[in-house]
Amino acid sequence: MIRYCTQCGQPVEPRIPPGDHLPRSVCTACGHVHYENPRLILGCIAEWEGRILLCRRAIEPRLGYWTLPAGFMENEETTLQAALRETREEACANVHSGSLFALVDVPHINQVHLFYRGQLQDGRHSAGQESLETSLFDEADIPWNSLAFRSVRFCLERYFSDRRQGHFGVHQFVLPPLPG
Repeated sequence: MIRYCTQCGQPVEPRIPPGDHLPRSVCTACGHVHYENPRLILGCIAEWEGRILLCRRAIEPRLGYWTLPAGFMENEETTLQAALRETREEACANVHSGSLFALVDVPHINQVHLFYRGQLQDGRHSAGQESLETSLFDEADIPWNSLAFRSVRFCLERYFSDRRQGHFGVHQFVLPPLPG
């Protein structure tokens, strides 16, 4: 929870505002209610000649692990725009947009991950500021034990399964917390 009001700078405290059912950060001085909502993570399963583009992370969390190009959605952009922007930023790659492929709810960390399918426009890619390197992988060569996030594994497993079956669906999944 936040500690100070964004409107007047005074301390906030957790309260259930009238007409609500959840505790919110409420300003002790001006009464402003601060809502904290899940964050949207947008990414892209970018394919080139049957191979999938992955980035090796140059930042925490999961520094050095592989992931699909993805990141937080910005204000004033669509989900597709966010997925394409993140692909450009992290992999210096341009993608012909495809369709929504997966929605992964991650409620234990207040996130929703959305992944689009797409085709690299020209096959070019390179590491952006948040990547150590980028590479195209065949299914057999995916570094499954070095993937950064479970949502990425979920997407890749479904993607290759759909591709083998010759049709792509939209997948939805709730990612439970890790045990322990």
